[in-house]
Amino acid sequence: MREYLQFYINGEWVDPVTPKVHDVINPADESVCAHISLGSEADVDRAVAAARKAFGTWGYSSREDRIAVLESCVATYEKYYNDMADAIREEMGAPKSLAVSAQAHAGLGHLQEALRVLREFEFEEDLGEHRLFKEPIGVCGLITPWNWPVNQIGCKVAPALAVGCTMVLKPSEVAPLSGYLFAKIMHEAGVPAGVFNLVNGDGPTVGAALSRHPDVDMMSFTGSTRAGSQVAQNAAPTVKRVTQELGGKSPNIILDDADLETAVTRGVLHMYNNTGQSCNAPSRMLVPRARLAEAETIAAAVSAKVVVGDPADEATTMGPVVSELQFNKIQGLIEKGIAEGAKLVCGGPGLPEGIDKGYFVRPTVFSEANNEMTIAREEIFGPVLVMIPYDTEEEAIAIANDTPYGLAGYVQSGDIAHARRVASRIRAGNVHINGASGGYNVPFGGYKQSGNGREWGAHGFTDFLEIKAVEGFGS
Repeated sequence: MREYLQFYINGEWVDPVTPKVHDVINPADESVCAHISLGSEADVDRAVAAARKAFGTWGYSSREDRIAVLESCVATYEKYYNDMADAIREEMGAPKSLAVSAQAHAGLGHLQEALRVLREFEFEEDLGEHRLFKEPIGVCGLITPWNWPVNQIGCKVAPALAVGCTMVLKPSEVAPLSGYLFAKIMHEAGVPAGVFNLVNGDGPTVGAALSRHPDVDMMSFTGSTRAGSQVAQNAAPTVKRVTQELGGKSPNIILDDADLETAVTRGVLHMYNNTGQSCNAPSRMLVPRARLAEAETIAAAVSAKVVVGDPADEATTMGPVVSELQFNKIQGLIEKGIAEGAKLVCGGPGLPEGIDKGYFVRPTVFSEANNEMTIAREEIFGPVLVMIPYDTEEEAIAIANDTPYGLAGYVQSGDIAHARRVASRIRAGNVHINGASGGYNVPFGGYKQSGNGREWGAHGFTDFLEIKAVEGFGS
């Protein structure tokens, strides 16, 4: 049992102003695996005050000083790498292999990338008689989700540190263990007091207090579109910058010249990665109508090979979803798909065979769906794939773009020029051709209700910077 009852404020572990203990549930066995404290507005005030004071020095620190701190963060993170993977596996059910190879690695990758970018980043631009300066925006409120917990912490904290911002982090109270460990890493790495602060809590209390706080200059939020909208509304009276990475219902267009076996297999496995709990998951597979039956057979065969079970077991390829709330939501949407007439290819409601405990969902594929069905419109955030047939390429592109979201898109083709033409017409922040994925240097973010701003790499620095023009600088 982990007891993580303190917050990290001004370089110290401190008790909450008002004690309020919260159980953290291990989704694999429904046991209480940790206790944390839920913070209050008073805790947020303390953390923001510490960040505001620290900005007076950190905001004017040298590039060399920030490089040294980031180098220490990288080295310290490497020391705790396996502990981070264990924490993520325990808090949100990621299979051990995924927790080690991808989840824990993401936090380290963003720190390393921010360090690489910082070494060469141009904070000044010469305009002859005038000069542009890129300066840290100030105190940042960071709100991160439970599905890729340290990935989202890393891609916010690392660039904020690199450019000279100070910050208050609120990790998800559903999966807070990795955030707590990240704070320990920041402390041991020697991040100056007040530069990085952590307050656990829920959205309506701590999240709202951060968003509306007059001494917070910028909010960076990752989560649902509904919650992101609320953050923006709370922030509006103080006219602070708000960046959002929100939901998605990403299309995966399998063109008629694609290798169907390869394309469907890749799409199904990608959908099941992280138990479908990724905002950019390829949840709508668009298939030529004449080949739909063949695609169904391939998808069912791939699904049958998925090993659902204990995340600690090396053989497991898919763990549980994160919580009872998410489990019930997914079950309701599966039932909705059946009721609205979609064809259930495999999976369906209820626990997988042989499992009687934990928030496990059967790998599920629907077919013969249309874009008006609930399962094709709403973000399910579980291992549920929806196949939609199309008759023409123009129709496929129209279906792909017929969504309020625009985070990601996927195109499968045997002709790269063909794939590029289709990709150019997808209204999304990231489009992946034939299974390609970006590195930590590739900007991540969405169009439409999937958010605004970009994270990762050099583009991830931008939202944490203000632009100052000094006219007559060279006169």
